[in-house]
Amino acid sequence: MGKSDATLNFPNPSRTYDMSRHCVCFWGYDNSREITFLVDDTMLAKLNSDLDSSEPALLAAFDRNRDRILGLARELYKGGAQNRYMIS
Repeated sequence: MGKSDATLNFPNPSRTYDMSRHCVCFWGYDNSREITFLVDDTMLAKLNSDLDSSEPALLAAFDRNRDRILGLARELYKGGAQNRYMIS
């Protein structure tokens, strides 16, 4: 049996924009393991039709959609050795 998505928590509200990857990065935790999640600009634009491409706008779009994005991260997360997931 695989790990339950209930083991994935997001106690740290930090997020950052990675200009080289064109994504917002945030972190979840499965017990003591840190899991990196990346949400690309395209996904943020899908969630916000009036989005401009500036860093402040992309971070604000992430913040407005945080609950939905965390839900997508929980669905995507499978446990195991992988420690980075792209949401696109």
